[in-house]
Amino acid sequence: MPMLAKRVDEIPQGDGWSFEPKWDGFRAIIFRDGEELMIQSRDGKGLDRYFPELRTALLEQLPERCVLDGEIVIYTPSGHKTPDGDPVAGESGLDFDALQMRIHPAESRVKKLAEEIPASVVFFDLLAVGDENLMESALVERRQRLEKLAKEFDAKDAKGKGKFREGGVQLHLTPATMDQKIAQDWFSRFEGAGLDGVMAKRLDSAYTPDKRTMLKVKHERDCDCVVAGFRWHKDGEGTAVGSLLLGLFDDAGALQHVGVCASFTMAKRKELVKFLEPYRKNAMEGHPWAGWAEASGSRMPGAKSRWTGGKDLSWEALRPELVVEVAYEHMQGNRFRHMAHFRRWRTDKQPKDCTYEQLEVVPPQELMEIFSK
Repeated sequence: MPMLAKRVDEIPQGDGWSFEPKWDGFRAIIFRDGEELMIQSRDGKGLDRYFPELRTALLEQLPERCVLDGEIVIYTPSGHKTPDGDPVAGESGLDFDALQMRIHPAESRVKKLAEEIPASVVFFDLLAVGDENLMESALVERRQRLEKLAKEFDAKDAKGKGKFREGGVQLHLTPATMDQKIAQDWFSRFEGAGLDGVMAKRLDSAYTPDKRTMLKVKHERDCDCVVAGFRWHKDGEGTAVGSLLLGLFDDAGALQHVGVCASFTMAKRKELVKFLEPYRKNAMEGHPWAGWAEASGSRMPGAKSRWTGGKDLSWEALRPELVVEVAYEHMQGNRFRHMAHFRRWRTDKQPKDCTYEQLEVVPPQELMEIFSK
């Protein structure tokens, strides 16, 4: 299992820290033993079949026996097109949507995506090489060994005349610094390109699998949303509210589903059952999401998909009259990337005022400095 992180509000001060950008991709531990290669996810599942294009690059450039920790990402250059030929708007950056598309049951679909939108790996730790187990070594030593290994990536790639770069598959070393000012600059400047914060690690720390010994500083903002539905808690219908379904009005005046919020105590979940009861009456009559699937082709809130693992995502409509203030990290397209957190009810706000215009838009930061190496 990989080493984990706990969240903090600010970049830690003082000496003895190493800082890295927080990559928004699929965490992966990569094992190599000769021609045997395994790409393991954070929860111990194999990712090999979803990223077949990585195998050649990893076998060509990694040592014969090694274990590395990193992140699988998909980098979208400016002017890039999807496999269906649609242009990707905006500047270059990380594309988490394209990454999610890889978790597909059809091998033919995975192969097509691997060829047309290849993934890359960004490494940030070296756990073993040859007969050496480096997990007890200090981070500063592991980093030095990883930097040396990364130079060999470049040497081998140059010898291969750039064949991996031409195919889009690249192996990278994450940037690292001991300067808090540089870390703060990364935190502010890289967000628009898909990086969602900064990691902080003690220079003298060992690698501790499944323990939260790293720190992560992530973006968080406030937003007023319409509450247009809810899901029951896993304990059963009628007992407690699990989450609230959130909406924002787009430029055309349509209420778009942007995600959910939760983070309630059990006592609050039970209180919400009574609080929401009046808004359940005749809620589906004229509800803006009643015909969502048929009208736009988008997945209706609560519908199952291959991402949900068979979870019950059924939902109940509420008359869209309540406004809630939530905390969110950042947007992925027109939705919250992660679950939002309840702050407070806004009885002073009208639902019509809950629009996308209130969101802070951070201009994308070019990642060419990293991905062109």
